[in-house]
Amino acid sequence: MKKVSIIVPAYNEEKRIGHTLELYSPYFEFLNKIGEIDYEILIVINNTTDRTLEIVKSYAKKNKNIRYLDLTKGGKGYAVIEGFKDALKRDNNLIGFVDADCSTKPEAFYDLIVKISKYDGVIASRYLKKSIVEPKQTLARIVVSRIFNAYIRALLMMPYRDTQCGAKLFKRNALERTLRKLTMSKWAFDVDLIYSMRKEGLHVEEIPTKWSDKTHAKINFMRAGPWMALGILRLRLLNSPFKSMTRIYDKMLNRVWKLR
Repeated sequence: MKKVSIIVPAYNEEKRIGHTLELYSPYFEFLNKIGEIDYEILIVINNTTDRTLEIVKSYAKKNKNIRYLDLTKGGKGYAVIEGFKDALKRDNNLIGFVDADCSTKPEAFYDLIVKISKYDGVIASRYLKKSIVEPKQTLARIVVSRIFNAYIRALLMMPYRDTQCGAKLFKRNALERTLRKLTMSKWAFDVDLIYSMRKEGLHVEEIPTKWSDKTHAKINFMRAGPWMALGILRLRLLNSPFKSMTRIYDKMLNRVWKLR
């Protein structure tokens, strides 16, 4: 039986985490009861200041397959990476993550589990022909997303149309081979993860998904976008003949960050 760890990074998610667990918990409990998969839902609470921890604890009391970490440091990338490390302590053979807003419904995440068999990892994509996005994204969001994707494809020579969709799943051995090699835990950490896997000769496949945009979004792309782009540039520098320039680059970024 497949043993799956579903990591959910949660920063100030009191408005959404309960609803997400109400959908994910019974869905995967049913699959567990019919012998399809064994699972855990690992909520990684990162530097939260609201009632997220309290809410998660109440659900964990009702379902022994809901686990949680309570971190004092923040950042989605850091939370997911710490979740990976924790999940690898147990005998999970599939480990992935999904956003706390439930834009990816449990059946869409299960589709990743079904389709990973031939691959080392699978990532959900909103921009393939068979993908379903409801409601449709605004033109401005689509344009910004496509420009950012073209930037990633050009700089890192990766074929994916959507590296930022918050639903990804990997086989255990793929994470074990690449987790220690990651260089970013804040901006574009998932791009770093996929890029590292490709460097290792691992096959990460992009598959169409069903995705629904949600309110209370935590990331303002107009603010975070430039930092993500700079993170991608840093990743390229680290994997180029100009690797030594990264130290100067980091100093410049730190100065800009302090002036924000």
